[in-house]
Amino acid sequence: MDTYAILKVLHVMGVVLFVGNIIVTAVWKGMADRTGRPEVVGFAQRLVTLTDWVFTFPGVMLVLLAGLAMAQVAGLSTTETSWIWHGLVLFTLSGVIWGGVLIPLQIVQAKAARQFENGGDIPERYWRLNRQWFIWGITATVLPVLNIAIMVLK
Repeated sequence: MDTYAILKVLHVMGVVLFVGNIIVTAVWKGMADRTGRPEVVGFAQRLVTLTDWVFTFPGVMLVLLAGLAMAQVAGLSTTETSWIWHGLVLFTLSGVIWGGVLIPLQIVQAKAARQFENGGDIPERYWRLNRQWFIWGITATVLPVLNIAIMVLK
């Protein structure tokens, strides 16, 4: 197997980890939230952060590093090859939303969840932050899905 093929396998594995985790996390967190049970909501909230570190972040690193390495091995310019450039822009926008909006929201939600997960009511502030998390999360998820389409249909 040549270098490009190995990098492509790593790149696709990264996409699966990254996109798979953000979609699955949103689904099971949404289902946990629908229970309205503080212990379930709190547990799910803690796992959002954990799965970001265990799956999303390594996926992001594989996508980015293997993708850039593939471009270099193939002799493609990342700024002059339109599908690579557009992919990088979408990937960066998703990352800005993730790092600048979603992670800070998750930190505040996790702190709030520690207050109610062992009993007590879930405060309205938590639900307000949760709605923001879902809205921004949908945006940060649509961007890499569009990116997949660009990469496949290039």
